[in-house]
Amino acid sequence: MTTELAIETNGLVKIFGENRAVDGVDLAVAPGTVYGVLGPNGAGKTTTVRMLATLLRPDGGEARVFGKDVVKDADAVRGLVSLTGQYASVDEDLTGTENLVLLARLLGHARPAARTRADQLLEAFGLSEAAGKQVKNYSGGMRRRIDIAASILNTPQLLFLDEPTTGLDPRSRNQVWDIVRAVVAQGTTVMLTTQYLDEADQLASRIAVIDHGKVIAEGTKGELKASVGAGSVHLRLREAEQRPEAERVLSAALDATVQLDPDPVALTARVNGHGTEQGAAEQAARALAELARRGITVDNFSLGQPSLDEVFLALTDRKGVAA
Repeated sequence: MTTELAIETNGLVKIFGENRAVDGVDLAVAPGTVYGVLGPNGAGKTTTVRMLATLLRPDGGEARVFGKDVVKDADAVRGLVSLTGQYASVDEDLTGTENLVLLARLLGHARPAARTRADQLLEAFGLSEAAGKQVKNYSGGMRRRIDIAASILNTPQLLFLDEPTTGLDPRSRNQVWDIVRAVVAQGTTVMLTTQYLDEADQLASRIAVIDHGKVIAEGTKGELKASVGAGSVHLRLREAEQRPEAERVLSAALDATVQLDPDPVALTARVNGHGTEQGAAEQAARALAELARRGITVDNFSLGQPSLDEVFLALTDRKGVAA
C-alpha cells in the first residue's frame, strides 16, 4: 500500500453474526479533499467509518490512514483523526464554552490556551452569542456546529463526518456545509457519509456509493452521472390525457424507462446518447419530433445532466435493490 493517500482500504470486512455489514470495501482517498460515502440506512457506511477510526476491529482486509495500519498502528491513527457521529456528543448540561474548554483541557491544552481556542471556534462557527447558554437550549443546527467545533479543537489530518446534517433544516445544513468547506481549505481531509444526494453533490470531489456492504460505484460526480447516461430529458405536455401515449413514444425513442412525475403533465427520462452530450441532444430531438408526429404537444422541454438521485436509483436498480 502507498503512504500518500489519506485513506486506503483493501477488501475491508466486518461481520456481525451472519450479517456481513462491510463486505470487501476498497477505497482510495486523496489528502485535502472531501470524499463522500453515499448509501441508504444499513448500507455499511457507519461501520466502515468506525473501523477506519479504530473504534471497531476489521474481520478481514486492510486499512491504512496516512500510511498507518488501523489495527497495528491504532494509537498513531487516533492521533491523526477526529470523528463527529450522527448525534451530538457534547454535554447538554454544560454551556458551549464549558464544553469546548473541558475537551480542550482533556486534549492537553493549558487553561488559558483552552479558553482562547474555545473562543476562537465559537466565533468562527457563529456561536459566540450562545457561548454562555446550556447546549440543551441550542437548536439542532447549533448542536451540530458545536459538535464539529469539538472535533477540531486540535486540527485533525482526517475528519470523519458521519451524516452530520441528518434532521437539520435547509439553513442549518448550509451552515454546516460552509464549515466543512472551511475545514478542508485549511488542509484537513474529510470523509463524509450521507444519505443526502445533494449534500454529496455540493461537497464531495469523489463519491463512493455503498449498498449491502459493497462499493457499487465510485468516481467523481461527473463520472457517476455519465455512468447512467449522458443526460435527462424533462418535458411538460399541454394535455394530461396525452401522457400515457407520450410515455410509450419516449420509451421507444429513447430506449429508456420513463418516469411519470407528480405533475400530471410532466415526464422525465434518462438519455444515453452513446455517452456524449451531443448524442443525447440528437436522441432527444428525434424523440421530440416523434411526439410532434403523433400529435402530442410539448409546452416545455429541457435536457440536462442526470441528478445524483437518478444515479443512485439507477445503480441500486441494477442490483435489484429498492433504494
